[in-house]
Amino acid sequence: MESVMNFVIEIIREPAIFLGLIALTGLLLLKKDISTIVSGTAKTIIGVVILTQGTNILVSSIEPLTAGFNLMYDIQETEVNPALGSDQVLSQYGTQIGIAMLAAFAINLLVARFTKIKHVFLTGHMLFWFPFIFVAVGVENNLSNVQLIIFASIMTALYIIIAPALLRPFVRKVTGSDDFIIGHPTTILSLIAGGVGKLFGTKGRSSEDIKFPKSTEFLREISITSSITMFLVYLVVSIIIGFDTATEAFAAEQNLFIYSLMQGVLFGAGLTILLLGVRMMLAEIIPAFQGISQKWIPNAVPALDAPILFPYAPNAVLIGFIVSMVTSVATIFITGSLGIFSFVIVPLTITCFFEIGTAAIIGNGTGGLKGAIAGSAVAGVVMILLVGLSVPILNGTIADWIVIFGGNDFSLWAFMTDWIAKLF
Repeated sequence: MESVMNFVIEIIREPAIFLGLIALTGLLLLKKDISTIVSGTAKTIIGVVILTQGTNILVSSIEPLTAGFNLMYDIQETEVNPALGSDQVLSQYGTQIGIAMLAAFAINLLVARFTKIKHVFLTGHMLFWFPFIFVAVGVENNLSNVQLIIFASIMTALYIIIAPALLRPFVRKVTGSDDFIIGHPTTILSLIAGGVGKLFGTKGRSSEDIKFPKSTEFLREISITSSITMFLVYLVVSIIIGFDTATEAFAAEQNLFIYSLMQGVLFGAGLTILLLGVRMMLAEIIPAFQGISQKWIPNAVPALDAPILFPYAPNAVLIGFIVSMVTSVATIFITGSLGIFSFVIVPLTITCFFEIGTAAIIGNGTGGLKGAIAGSAVAGVVMILLVGLSVPILNGTIADWIVIFGGNDFSLWAFMTDWIAKLF
């Protein structure tokens, strides 16, 4: 029985296989011919793999910047050192995490089937990481194994039901349709950016309406624009901290100018690959999901990973990343100088790109270009404060993980559910 459960967990944790099975199920329910079923399933899987590889390239191209910003603002490496640590939590409580994940997904399906909240959370790896967070919160509060499973199952179910529903109207404003919504820990940052955009933005001019002179129309290509932008970011950081220091910080094995250029090109290539995967996957999963919506869960829509939104405003993604890096690093410097936190927070380049990049799209949807900029700026500050609130909650377990991947819904929900765990 345990081996079967582990097999199911591995399937859900693997986005390509999980979404491929969803597409297969939908196409079978629609009674499509064998050729359409095989093609739609295969293209969904391949599209997700392409998206994932593009994501991996993007991460590898921006990760060295963390070391550069650390040196620029004299930020020391994190001193967070929990008693257990994320690896030990995964190894010791993997069964509880897996059971909670499956139970929460089952609850999501029942709620989508029998209530007016009509979405199914299909971001498989996030279906795993949220019970991981809640199990850690439970461990911090000395819950027993049974209590851990109940607590993590309920909290994960609440998250995957509530968070996408809150973001749904904002996603609809961006896409102009209800074909899908977002199931990703960007929710709190995106809601903030959407609210700020509505207050301070102007709807007239979108981030995608940026005008270029005829001689520079090539900048309309997001692959070129993103490559040049990241090249300049690396170059500016290198100039500020010094070329010798930058070479060491980036672990560059070639001339720093060439290294910066290639990191920029790598970023542009990764974004291009990611967008290709998104388009390929959406072209198959949305029609296929109609089978599930029609036969099993009427009017349901899939809640998918955040990069699904990137093609709708790729300029906003870049704006969100750059603006939030500036405001978040400034916040780290200010909080560190004032001694607000008893631990060191390092720049969160991954959260800035994926979570706040998505938030910038939402801010652009409510307030245009100004909304994207203002929303990203505020989200960058909030991100650091969320890390600061959540690390003490998880100080004995996964604080080492949250200082790298937090500053988003992971941090917020860990903080909010800590008092609930105490009731257990």
